[in-house]
Amino acid sequence: MVNLTIDGKQIEVPEGTTVLRAAEQAGITIPTLCDHPSLTPYGGCRLCVVEVAGARTLQTACTLPVTNGMVVSTDTEKTRDARKFVLTLIFSERNHFCMYCQVSGGDCELQNSAYREGMTHWPLQPNWQPYAVDASHPDFVLDNNRCILCRRCVRACGEMVGNYTLGFEERGANSFLVADLGTPLGESSCISCGVCVQICPTGALIDRESAYRGKEVQVEHNLSVCNGCSVGCSMDVLTRDNHLVRIEGDWDAPVNGGLLCEKGRFAPMKEERERVLTPMVRKNGSLKAATWEEAISAAASQIKPLVGKNGDGVAALASTRLTAETLATFKKFFKDGLHAGIVTTLEEELPASFSTVAQETGKPFEGKLDDLRTADCFLTLGEDLVKDHQVAGFFVKRNVRAGAGYILVDGGENSLDILANLFLKVKDAQVAEALYGIASAAVRLGVAKAAPGGALAQSTVLTNEQAEEAARMMCAAASPAIVVGKRASAQTIQAALELAKVTGAKVVVTKGDANSFAAAQYGLDKAFKPANHQAVYVALGDDVPADSLVEHVKDVPFLAVQASYISPLTAAADVVFPVEMWAEQEGHFVNMDGRIQAAKKAVPAPENVLSNQKVLEALAAEMGVTLTPADWKQMLSERTPSAELVEG
Repeated sequence: MVNLTIDGKQIEVPEGTTVLRAAEQAGITIPTLCDHPSLTPYGGCRLCVVEVAGARTLQTACTLPVTNGMVVSTDTEKTRDARKFVLTLIFSERNHFCMYCQVSGGDCELQNSAYREGMTHWPLQPNWQPYAVDASHPDFVLDNNRCILCRRCVRACGEMVGNYTLGFEERGANSFLVADLGTPLGESSCISCGVCVQICPTGALIDRESAYRGKEVQVEHNLSVCNGCSVGCSMDVLTRDNHLVRIEGDWDAPVNGGLLCEKGRFAPMKEERERVLTPMVRKNGSLKAATWEEAISAAASQIKPLVGKNGDGVAALASTRLTAETLATFKKFFKDGLHAGIVTTLEEELPASFSTVAQETGKPFEGKLDDLRTADCFLTLGEDLVKDHQVAGFFVKRNVRAGAGYILVDGGENSLDILANLFLKVKDAQVAEALYGIASAAVRLGVAKAAPGGALAQSTVLTNEQAEEAARMMCAAASPAIVVGKRASAQTIQAALELAKVTGAKVVVTKGDANSFAAAQYGLDKAFKPANHQAVYVALGDDVPADSLVEHVKDVPFLAVQASYISPLTAAADVVFPVEMWAEQEGHFVNMDGRIQAAKKAVPAPENVLSNQKVLEALAAEMGVTLTPADWKQMLSERTPSAELVEG
């Protein structure tokens, strides 16, 4: 620990802490523009200058490490004059017309810094040189006239996402932000994660959807969980007057650290599907609006006579985008109460092999997403981390770009093949053999970190050179990680665990949608096989039904659907219940590595729209099924989880 004094306060901080972070811990504000806690210190804006006793010149607090006995002054005449001069130069370089900027009035860090220093005008006449505005991107706009060259966006794109789309052309005051050496943003390698927009301190990068719809002081912040995939990113849902304004990443979130992908940040804001706003019952061949009492009674009258007729009775399917509380109630009603023939989720193509392996091993076997943040060698198999589970892919990409090794095992094309040190093209059915072959090579070469659990056969899928190269890469790494795709078989996961034992790697298995893990823990992980069911009940929520599901149930004698939006599935239904969509529901989600997180309601549901859980409870009451209060959290632990369950 290091002891220092800042503005007369005695402070003790860990060695290596910067003066800026030490001041923050002591509650002392040092203004800055280019700095961000999630980025490597840069020291470009020079706004955070401080006086250090014994130093001849002012020092940048964001890059200066503390030393024992250091004495720092942050608010002196010298520092105030320097900051005003820095701000004067920044304002003079571009056309910063605050009155026309959508972030003016509280959201702009440049403007706020000027007010904090007592500035009310431009001491120097601006340059008046116009810069082009790039409006080619569907989600945000780049206006170089408002850029202050802090490079936050460039650093975030590289350091946090590993994409390196953004950069600067020209030099000095003539520098301007570009994508891919001058390609329009809409045609560039940008993946629309939006972290550059969120991290921009001015109006240089603005979100199309939320522009001019409310300042930070005019909106409400609602912490929720993205249900686009099983990573479970925490997000801040901004609302105003009960309307969604925009979605931002939560910088303090342990899962994603502020990162979101397009599915989490922009896609939910562009929802154009038509809402289901009233219960509907099929009469004379067509769906007609009905009261809740009529709809509940119609569904109960068709389902109740089928209770106990396993197989040909009732099939119940639930979306894994629903909360853990709703899934627990769904199980208690249809599986424990009605003993329906099949009670599972809509993820009919997912084998939930991670759950099978957990039951076989009798203990959790997976690592955590944090293991991907720190890994120095990756082996991924059966997963395109650019298309699915993108934030987990960001962890892989940024480490690989920084020098981590990367082994890609895939039978076809993969978006990350350009980054792979070794690309092993192996068919899905042969992946397990390939993994055992790599483990065998590690033992044969004498580089294995632990003895295998049994005899390992040499792979015929890989050449000796391929297996040995992969073995050397993984065993030479201090913190290797294996990422197993969500459709991997139990055999493949077992092979991955054997390789992990030999190489000292952590294993992380991606799942399906937001609550796939919870659904598996509730036993809702059986494949849905179409049979001669007399009734099918689908708790769809705001999910998009697969074409195969619609095809499977189109000829079922009775179909009931609880849904947020009109779809081919609701069109084929005999009873439709209107329910909340993602921003209107409240509950918990269990992400891919077992973290239990709370999602808060951001906006109220339309009148006459109920929660998914209330619909199930009303239907159970109508059918005389007693639903004892579902202890959803305890139910999560009734089966052995593949990853340790933790809260928060």
